[in-house]
Amino acid sequence: MVIKKFVGKTEQEAVEAAKKELGAGVVIMNVKKTKKKGLFSFLQPQLVEVTVALEEEAERFNPIKREAGTPIIPRTAEVKEASKREMPGIKSDVGALEEKLDTLQSLLEQQMLKSREEESQEPEAPAKELAEPKDTELMRFMKLLYNTMLENEVDEKYINQIMDEIEKTQKPDTPFDYALANTYQKMILKFGKPVEITPSAKGAKVVFFLGPTGVGKTTSIAKIASKFTVEDKKKVALLTADTFRIAAAEQLRTFANILESPFRVIYTVEELKAALRDFANFDYIFIDTAGHSPSNQSLKESMGNLVECVEKGAEKEIFLVLSATTKYRDLVNVADSYKGIGEYRLLFTKLDETTAFGNLLNLKLYTGAALSYVTCGQNVPDDIETFNPQKTVKKLLGGKK
Repeated sequence: MVIKKFVGKTEQEAVEAAKKELGAGVVIMNVKKTKKKGLFSFLQPQLVEVTVALEEEAERFNPIKREAGTPIIPRTAEVKEASKREMPGIKSDVGALEEKLDTLQSLLEQQMLKSREEESQEPEAPAKELAEPKDTELMRFMKLLYNTMLENEVDEKYINQIMDEIEKTQKPDTPFDYALANTYQKMILKFGKPVEITPSAKGAKVVFFLGPTGVGKTTSIAKIASKFTVEDKKKVALLTADTFRIAAAEQLRTFANILESPFRVIYTVEELKAALRDFANFDYIFIDTAGHSPSNQSLKESMGNLVECVEKGAEKEIFLVLSATTKYRDLVNVADSYKGIGEYRLLFTKLDETTAFGNLLNLKLYTGAALSYVTCGQNVPDDIETFNPQKTVKKLLGGKK
């Protein structure tokens, strides 16, 4: 794996330089602001430093073969079992994991060092214990990785998949920083690139927002609509098919008034078709929908009819809005209940109300749907951003910022 840093006036300029030198297959691993060093450096404009990685062909297609007699990395089941026992250095590892990830190596450098120091200070073990194989640096890293992701509520099935991938591609004597860089890259690739709302090639782009009650669909619509109308100067019409909650309709009406966008309440498929015709010359038509439980079959069918009524040839997008605070088991039920309505993208809300981000990875891997936006507060339009896989992976690996 090739890991290299590039500097530019903007993030895009630095990434372009990386692609020009290493190719289009580079993966962005870290982005930070920096300044030139030297005399009068404070007068120089701020630059952006981008760390990228490129998996080399030999690594990608030819997993490392073990030589005869070489100790085998412990299987996932063994690591899982070992992680439950108290291991030397693990407590100090957990504390240090809260440090900021400015570079990949800063995540585990201190942890592994402390682990080795504590082991060297331990009293001499009985002869029986001395016969046991000593933990390799890679094994300590794998145990720490397992516990960290488990604490971040990544589902054990996906943790085991990641651990197996590490086991298949790393030698037992692999330094932890190399294993960490490889793990970081693999997890970013699992998330994939975020997919935002894009303009229609012709006519209005029709965008449906689906999801359970109380996850923040209406507020999320207001945030995105604000960006398009205020920043991008686009024409956006706001519709609501949530006729069960008067407060939700009034909330969206208030946002529409502030943005000076048209607003309409939709009760039937015919009314939606009429609205689509009336606002056909707009850039976007955002449609709020009623939340329902996975067991409410009639309301599910009603939502499906609304989505299907968009005429062929018209471009539409569907966003499934979910709360990051919901239990994984419940998220799976919700995702399954909306599966028949159409191909959707994931929009996660309430990231500010949880410290565990495992469900973002869980749902991505479970549904295969692309992630789009995340929200982290109630402020309109500020508390929303495009999903950032690099930032999320850092948090899953123990970073706080």
